[in-house]
This record gives sequence, C-alpha cells and structure tokens, in this order.
Amino acid sequence: MTFPLDSLRRWPDVEAPDLVAVDAADRLILDESAAARAEVPEGRLVVIGDAYGALTLGAAAAGAHGIRVHQDPLTGERALHANAERLGSADAFTSMPLDAELVEGADVVLLRLPRALDALRDIAGLIAAHASRDVAVFAGGRLKHMTLAMNEVLGADFARLDVTHARQKSRVLVAREPGAGRDPVPARETHAGLVVCAYGGAFAGAAIDIGTRLLLEHLPETIATDGAVIDLACGTGVVATTLALRHPALHVVACDQSAAAVASARATAEANGVRDRVEVVRDDMLGAQPDRCAAFIALNPPFHSGAAVHEGIAPRMFAEAARVLRPGGELWTVWNSGLRYRPALERLVGPTRQIARNAKFTVAASTRR
Repeated sequence: MTFPLDSLRRWPDVEAPDLVAVDAADRLILDESAAARAEVPEGRLVVIGDAYGALTLGAAAAGAHGIRVHQDPLTGERALHANAERLGSADAFTSMPLDAELVEGADVVLLRLPRALDALRDIAGLIAAHASRDVAVFAGGRLKHMTLAMNEVLGADFARLDVTHARQKSRVLVAREPGAGRDPVPARETHAGLVVCAYGGAFAGAAIDIGTRLLLEHLPETIATDGAVIDLACGTGVVATTLALRHPALHVVACDQSAAAVASARATAEANGVRDRVEVVRDDMLGAQPDRCAAFIALNPPFHSGAAVHEGIAPRMFAEAARVLRPGGELWTVWNSGLRYRPALERLVGPTRQIARNAKFTVAASTRR
C-alpha cells in the first residue's frame, strides 16, 4: 500500500487551504533517494529540514528505522511527531539538534534545501565533517526557491555534485565525496557597541533589520518589573540583549521557535556579557508561559510560515501576547506599515498608541485591557 503522504497535516503550524504539508519536492527527494536508502543500515539515515514529516515518515514507511531528524522550526518538529503518532511511526525516528551527533557516520542524508545560503553552508560543512566518507546527500527543493549559488555552496564541501531532472517544478542536487567540512560557527558583527551573533538561517543574520532598529530606538526608558519581560520571536536576541544591557536589574525571557534563532540569541547574550540575565527558550509562540504573567512583551512578528507568506501568523501572536500579559501590561510591536496590524492589536490586546513611524515601519504599544 502506498504511504498516505496526502494525509499529513501541518498542525500545530498555520493550516489553510492554500498551505500544504507535502509538496512535489518531498516526493522527488524520496523517489531519487529510494535506491540509496534501501542499502542503508539501521541508524545511518539522517533527515534535515523536513517540513512536516513527509521525508521522515516516507522513509520509515519504506522500512527505515533509527532515523535521526533535525527540523529548525519547533512547529515542524511537533507536526512530525503528531503525524507519526497518528500513523503509527513514532518509534522510527529521533529528533535531534543540528550538531555532530546528528550526522555522525550517516550514509544517506535527505535534505530540504534551506532558502538561506548561510544555513546551507552550516549544514553542508557539518555533514562533510562528521558523516561517512561514502555519504550521499539528496538535497531538494522547489525550483522557484533554488539558485545556482546553492550548487556552489554544496560544491565547496563535496567533490561530486549531480543534478537530477526537474519534475513538477522541483529538483534534487545529489552531493557525494565530502571534504574536511567544519562545525557551524556563528557570524559576528558589532552595531553601536552591540555584538550580534548569528548561525546560518537566523533572520537578518548578524545584521540588525530596519524594523528592529526602529524598535530599539524607541523602547521605553523604564520597564515595569511586576511581571515577566519577554522578547517574543527573538531572532538573534538583539532586543532581549539590549533590554538587559540598558536595565541591569532586569531578567529577560527570549523565545523563538527556530533552533537557529535560539542558538544565535544565546550566543548574542553571551557575547555581550548578559547571558545570566537573558533566558533563551525554544517555544511555539508563548506556549511555555502561564496566563497573565508578563508586564512587557516586545515583538517583531514574522509574516512567513516556511516559504509561504500568510496573514494569519501575526494575529495568532497578538492573541498569545494578550493571554500572557497581565492587565495593564504592554505589548510593543514593530511591523511593516503596509500590513495594517493596528486594528488587530486593538481587538486582541487593547488600546494601541503609535510610538514611532518611518517610511516603512510602525512601532506601537498596546495596553492589555
């Protein structure tokens, strides 16, 4: 019986008729890697970047066991586990961090190509450094998201790179003969005295995006301490670290669902000497935080779910912030002005006032009613 890929769900990520859990690139990676996977001993198959479980569960259905898996978004990891429980494959794989243990001795790696070249560089170097010398990497994606620069990045760590025929607007790059490789090291840049660290794939890298810059310029001079202080969707931890530096008595919680962001935020806090006062957690929005516990939340909301732009992401985050804020607590949000988030903030959180605005971005403070 054919494995029911179409039955996979994105939950707990955003679900909508135009958002899919499986696409043609997943199917092509599985097809192109089928012969190689059939020869792999138990525990020697690795999956990286699986969106919602198609690669992992497809391989498990074909007989693979002991699959090691890394997914950067926590929602993807939770979707994989939920799909596996429903389909009876929960014992076929283990979710792991992106480190040497993940790829140690791997014979076959299935990889959904990340859009960020720095992320691909980190992954390729890690595989080359620690996988089997006979490893085959099947790296695939949608043609609209693939560039020739990806070939160059893989070619820097693998002597042989084969390109498959395109199918349904998807393609697979097959990398073999690894070089020496290397473990990922975060990029570092200094901005007005603030050291920013970023592993590959973290939003904006070691730069500070212009929306966050505007928010930093207008953060309040005093922060209430009668509740938690949170940097939601913290990215590289720029806001959390800045708050800790400006307010030496403050303890800040920085959270993000991206594993690369969490690692970057920890490195940023460490580089600026505030690691003891910045608690970084990987979380799906604010799921680990209790109701009405926060006095202040800062937020630069994402508007992408994976590669898809979706307008439902920010309102979910506003609702989560409203749940976690105590009455009278404040949510400070920066957004691209064209997205017109203020009505949603008024509805979901409470009275909202504009703090600052430039040619592209708006900063507003919403008080929990």
